[in-house]
Amino acid sequence: MLNLNKFSHYLFILVGLFFLLFWSTLFIYQKILQKEIKHSVCLTGDEAVDELIKVKLGDVEQWIRVRGKNRSNPVLLFLHGGPGAPLFPSIKKIGVDTGIESSFILVYWEQRGTGKSFHFSINPQSMTISQFISDTHELCLYLRERYQVNRIYLLGRSFGSLIGILTAQKYPELFYAYIGVGQLVSPLVNDSLSYERTLELARQQNNSAAVEDLLKIGYPPYDYKQVLRQRRWLTRLTTVKNSSNHPVKEVEFFSNLQDLLATPDYSLLDILRMGMQPLFSIQHLWNRDYYQIDLMKSINRLDLPVFFLCGREDDFTPSTLVEEFYNKLQDTKGKALIWFEHSGHHPEYEEPAKFREILESQILPVSQMN
Repeated sequence: MLNLNKFSHYLFILVGLFFLLFWSTLFIYQKILQKEIKHSVCLTGDEAVDELIKVKLGDVEQWIRVRGKNRSNPVLLFLHGGPGAPLFPSIKKIGVDTGIESSFILVYWEQRGTGKSFHFSINPQSMTISQFISDTHELCLYLRERYQVNRIYLLGRSFGSLIGILTAQKYPELFYAYIGVGQLVSPLVNDSLSYERTLELARQQNNSAAVEDLLKIGYPPYDYKQVLRQRRWLTRLTTVKNSSNHPVKEVEFFSNLQDLLATPDYSLLDILRMGMQPLFSIQHLWNRDYYQIDLMKSINRLDLPVFFLCGREDDFTPSTLVEEFYNKLQDTKGKALIWFEHSGHHPEYEEPAKFREILESQILPVSQMN
């Protein structure tokens, strides 16, 4: 009995030392990765803006990172997709690699339930489209006051484009313009078209496992598990994440973890918390209420300039539907549909030079005319 107690004692110490070594090594590795990223995204100069801000929206503490080379530039609020796709790891790709932080003050917002803005205390019943619109409105008012501006730009991509366009419809006076990237129009029709394309690819490639699973899934409406299965097959069957011009293979766990660790705004505790409920947002937002939305029926006009930036090869939010919606939309303050011929779902990553050129030559002048 004495030997057994001794063994248990030493085993406890050994396990404790292992966990201490593991977390210490991970902490050091994280700091090395973060140092590299900090150096590559560093903003200098008296007029530069680079702030990490905690703001309470709808009684939930949420985080924004605000960056720009000149504080006199117009503010652009970026609404991420997913829902629940962390945005802070993409700051370098979106703002630095494209160069648009030279012309705008970019506000990267991790919405409630996402990334650094995820907390176990968030009420799942607050995860609704209407609450996200309310959060967006609150944040816009906060940004106007903090940066002493009357209006800002609003850019929504993928799921964020649904929140963005509904916010722009309700509060057009707050914005210079609305920019939709990977614009959602009707979740039911969007997902139906995406499903048909995925099944078509599976049959073309004689992938019997994919065909069998997709037929089991069937047409939407989906729950979050079904849509993730359909999206995984779409990614695998195209062998790319975005388009044939941007050969990003299926996302691997280690590369995702490395991106999170390298993000300067994340602590290990943030990452651990995210990892415990990574599907929190999509689980509560991808539901029948979401599938009730149809912009073709609910929006005939928008009282602000509107720009749709569409990847020709986007099979996640098919751009043919955006084009149909665009043609139906009444032109009250100006509208434009711009094709990215060599892009899929992420033109800001796939054609960054063109993305910057469009924002600076066609969208930025809107603020200079008002």
